[in-house]
Parts: sequence; C-alpha cells; structure tokens
Amino acid sequence: MENLFYFSDLFGVAVFAITGALMAGRKSMDLFGVLVIAIVTALGGGTLRDLILDNHPVSWIRDDTYILVASLAAVGTVVWVRLTRPIHETGLLVADAFGLAVFTVIGTEVALQHQVPLSTAVIMGVMTGVAGGVMRDVICNEIPLIFHKEIYATACILGSLVFITLRELGTPHWLDTGIAMLVVLFTRLAAIRWHLSLPRFHLLDRYT
Repeated sequence: MENLFYFSDLFGVAVFAITGALMAGRKSMDLFGVLVIAIVTALGGGTLRDLILDNHPVSWIRDDTYILVASLAAVGTVVWVRLTRPIHETGLLVADAFGLAVFTVIGTEVALQHQVPLSTAVIMGVMTGVAGGVMRDVICNEIPLIFHKEIYATACILGSLVFITLRELGTPHWLDTGIAMLVVLFTRLAAIRWHLSLPRFHLLDRYT
C-alpha cells in the first residue's frame, strides 16, 4: 500500500507539473520559467500541507524524485506541444482535474496519518489539491480556478468526505482511494462540462 501511495503521489506531481507547464506556455515563458511554474504547481500544495502538519522534512526535500518527476513532466510537455500542436484550454482544465483528484485524497490520507480531527483532514485534503494551482495562477497573473464560478474546491470536499467515510467503514484502502479520486474527478469534469456552480449570494443595497 505504501508503494501505491507513493506512485499515486508521483502521478499527481507529474499531472500538476503538466498543468503548470501549459500555463507557462500560455504566458510565453522561457524554459526556466516553465520549470519554475511546473515545480511550484506540482509541489506547492503538499509543501504547505506538510508545513502546517509539522511533517518534516517535506516530501521533495527527503526525496529528490519529486523534483525530477516534475521537471521531466514539464520538459516533456514542452516537447510534446512543440512536436504536435498547442493544447486547448480544455486540456489544461482536464489535466488539472486529474491532479486535483489525486492530491485531494493524498492530502486527506496524510492528515489522517497524523491523527488530526476529521475536519482538519478535509481542510488538508482541499489545501493539497488547490494550493499549488492557486500559486500557479497567481504567479501567472490569472484568476485562480478556485475562484471561478464552476465547482472546484467543493469537488475536493466531497472526495475527502467520501474517503474519510470509507476509511471509517473499513473497506479496502485501494477501493477507498479509487472511489474518492473518481468522486473528485467526475464532479470537477461535470462542472466543466455543464458549467455547474453553487448558488451565488447577492447582497443588494436596500437604499438603491
């Protein structure tokens, strides 16, 4: 199970690095800029989670495979786009949804291993999923996806709650992980496809 967790984490790193590289490409950055944005996107959420949970050293410091995977994914994305054609914005959103699903469940799992309250585990899952993307978008002068009208962080909350519930029921760990990731992924993809969003709160000035 530890190997599954480790390789899932690396997969999430690779996917989010791809989204960072794509965003950097949209901003016409040089290769160094692409690498910086890719690594920040891939490792930002997990780093913030580990710092808050006092989980030292953070993953990429104790294992340089994380930096290597993020860098290779970024360079591979550059080569792929150069040899084929630019990827549509939808491709960026779909790749982001995959990374979101993986990192949400991993963040929740890490928090549970630290025996924090369940509410904190949900928050850590959401933070792991969204923080790297927020850093990416802020650096690239974009409105973070978490602030767009479509469902984003809500998908993380649902996936995290499903994972925690299944863990409490004692079902197989691989099943918990797979189902929770699919919940996040399909919720986010459905929001993209059908422009689903939560009700908005409009405060009207009674004197106007």
